[in-house]
Amino acid sequence: MPLTMNREVFITCAVTGSGSTQDRSPHVPRSPEEIARSAIDAARAGAAVVHCHVRDPDTGTPSRRLELYRELTDRIREAEVDVVLNLTAGMGGDLIFGATEHPLPLSEAGTDMIGAAARVEHVKQCLPEICTLDCGTMNFAEADYVMCNTPGMLQAMGRMMTQLGVKPEIEAFDTGHLWYAKQLVADGILDDPALVQLCMGVPWGAPDDLNTFMAMVNNVPADWTFSAFGLGRNQMGYVAASVLAGGNVRVGLEDNLMLDRGVLATNAQLVERAATIVSNMGARVIGPQQVRDKLGLTRRAPARA
Repeated sequence: MPLTMNREVFITCAVTGSGSTQDRSPHVPRSPEEIARSAIDAARAGAAVVHCHVRDPDTGTPSRRLELYRELTDRIREAEVDVVLNLTAGMGGDLIFGATEHPLPLSEAGTDMIGAAARVEHVKQCLPEICTLDCGTMNFAEADYVMCNTPGMLQAMGRMMTQLGVKPEIEAFDTGHLWYAKQLVADGILDDPALVQLCMGVPWGAPDDLNTFMAMVNNVPADWTFSAFGLGRNQMGYVAASVLAGGNVRVGLEDNLMLDRGVLATNAQLVERAATIVSNMGARVIGPQQVRDKLGLTRRAPARA
């Protein structure tokens, strides 16, 4: 199919993920205050959307603590800079199996499998404009780790998100995830048109080659909105590729720590570089209110006094 370049592009900054990057760069934020500050800096640099996880402030390890999400949410909403808030809902689906010949019982170290309502509780309390929905189960790089998102779990979480008025961002790590996302829409669980993030190069999902990328793009319904990212050194290449293919872009320290070889990046620097690429391609970087208008989002006021 012919490419139709996107001329009105929004940038998402994935501020700090759930990977073990906290000790690899001093720029990876840990506390809600640090994460909010980095998100606000990214918004000033041109990000219309900030996608956020939370971490234990002392260790930097991934966390699901509700008070951390509430503090982060309020800090971002109280800022003078406007930005669309996107919270992860991917935590709580982690399975770590035992040794190959004795996979059960599951390893207590790292296994974190909770119910659908618990996985969405921080979304219910914080009411971000967007939250993620990882639309399938897959193997990650670790030998015995599985990211588990069953059809039943996704149906339950998707219904809750829709009822809360929070826009799910479908995280598609492979073509089958898009296939099931379309079924969730067909079943009336997710609203149509949907929002999709194409996740390229995450082991062992869709590899980050352009043939696979275009297969993913061609499986996104024409009236849906999509964005894309690639991990590591291919992050900026996917900025150009996604815009050329008609999509939006995601950058940030969740996916890539480097600005150049040997140069550690900040989130703001990655957003600035992405914005330059988009502009040099002849497209325009749009702001948060234009994203709300495009996706039918409602801005929410700070919760605390």
